[in-house]
Amino acid sequence: MNSYGTKFRLSIFGESHGPLIGVVLDGVPAGMPLSREDFLADLDRRRSGAKGSTPRKESDLPEIVSGVCDGHTTGAPLTIVFRNSNTRSGDYSDFRATPRPGHADFVAERKYRAFNDLRGGGHFSGRLTLTLVAAGVVAKKMIGPIEIRARITELGGIPRERLNCEPGKELGAEGAPTLWDELIDRTLRELDSVGGVIECTCDKVPVGLGEPFFDSLESQLAHLAFSIPAVRGIEFGDGFAAARMKGSEHNDCFVNGEGKTATNGAGGINGGISNGNPVVFRIAVKPTSSIAKKQYTFNFATGRMEEFVVKGRHDACIALRCPVVVEAIAAIALANN
Repeated sequence: MNSYGTKFRLSIFGESHGPLIGVVLDGVPAGMPLSREDFLADLDRRRSGAKGSTPRKESDLPEIVSGVCDGHTTGAPLTIVFRNSNTRSGDYSDFRATPRPGHADFVAERKYRAFNDLRGGGHFSGRLTLTLVAAGVVAKKMIGPIEIRARITELGGIPRERLNCEPGKELGAEGAPTLWDELIDRTLRELDSVGGVIECTCDKVPVGLGEPFFDSLESQLAHLAFSIPAVRGIEFGDGFAAARMKGSEHNDCFVNGEGKTATNGAGGINGGISNGNPVVFRIAVKPTSSIAKKQYTFNFATGRMEEFVVKGRHDACIALRCPVVVEAIAAIALANN
């Protein structure tokens, strides 16, 4: 469905090339200061236009249409919408007969009997992550003093450690380009795309958030992580590396009476419940499916394999715009506990 949460519930709506997209938030406490300006910093971090991102530019200005009065939340459902204006729907006309490899075109056409909105990917578009970011802004206010930050740790197989540059200057900085900058340039020339890994750290998380088994904190974070189009995996703390360790290596000894551990190998969660250490997880983001490089795929109208090139405006690397979305889903999960 298109809703998540119990204590803090969100429902998203709209399509990439429809009139607007939006989110309804229920469970927002009354009396919390909230204005359009509160959203702008995070929305700007997701904005397109930088090298490697789609040339499609939208204003992305939030319109708060319910749940706020005189600059404060009312306790009623909070609704935020974003108008779509810079659309080129004709770029998508061929995808009914020739669905994009790796994209949702084929499964959406079959599941919804061809009544789905194909333009811009419709409801499956990464543009809908704008609504997650908006929800994340509200959730971050609700969970203070918890602090959340996400960053790219790997692009196209190149880890951050190989960049040898100051944090925040990995791309588009003055001076000599970094390996990531060169990677994006090469990918654009080749009309291809690359993926990446994003790490999220949540500090000042109290002990006791989450439930065992089905509502574990990991389950909730993973549930939301996979609501981000292009996410292909998630790991917590040591993650998959734990499978190559011995128990004596992975066990994380306590070092003080407050529950702080030596290495935080569990990523701040034991038994599905936060343990007071920073919650740390990483997500894998696949390369963008929509690429202009020549491919050969099946044409369902002609019944033949044919040459195929994706038209339109698409990201060469979706991961570049994802850190703020990952922060948002972390905040939403924590606000729901």
